[in-house]
Amino acid sequence: MFNLNDRVVYSGHGVAKINRIIKKIVGDKVTAFYELKFINKEMTILVPTSSLGQNSLRPLTSQEKIDDVFEFLAQPPKKRRVDGALGNWKQRNKEYQSKLRTGDLKHISEIYRELKQIELYKELSFCEKNLLNQTEVLLAEEIALVKKFGEEKAIECLRSFFNTMIENNTKTITQKTV
Repeated sequence: MFNLNDRVVYSGHGVAKINRIIKKIVGDKVTAFYELKFINKEMTILVPTSSLGQNSLRPLTSQEKIDDVFEFLAQPPKKRRVDGALGNWKQRNKEYQSKLRTGDLKHISEIYRELKQIELYKELSFCEKNLLNQTEVLLAEEIALVKKFGEEKAIECLRSFFNTMIENNTKTITQKTV
């Protein structure tokens, strides 16, 4: 159970504040709702308090889990066969959307890392770029709040892993051609 003014994460949408707890009559029954006001969006939604597990509403993550995310991002992603799942956007998108709906920070990190890795080798499609941006924003919002620094700094931290990879790949390619 959450309290008024708690900051929570609503899967796929990001960080919100519980603005108020209201009761409404739905059918024959009085139902309690959390009114969520999103931090970085002009959006407010109602989430029934009785169905929290189904809606993937969770508290902000811990410092340790944020550190785990950075550790995870520093590792190279699992290799996918280029002719298989990597080449089939429809199949990958279905998997990505399923992971996004969980609201799990590790799953969002997996999507982000994989798309950043793909971006190293090919230009992302419009849909891939949008999903990459969405996952980056979701990660940065939560990281910024937990680590108590701005979102720009959080995005910079996230991107730094991949800038290092790009530099290392460039050095390797240069060395092979010399």
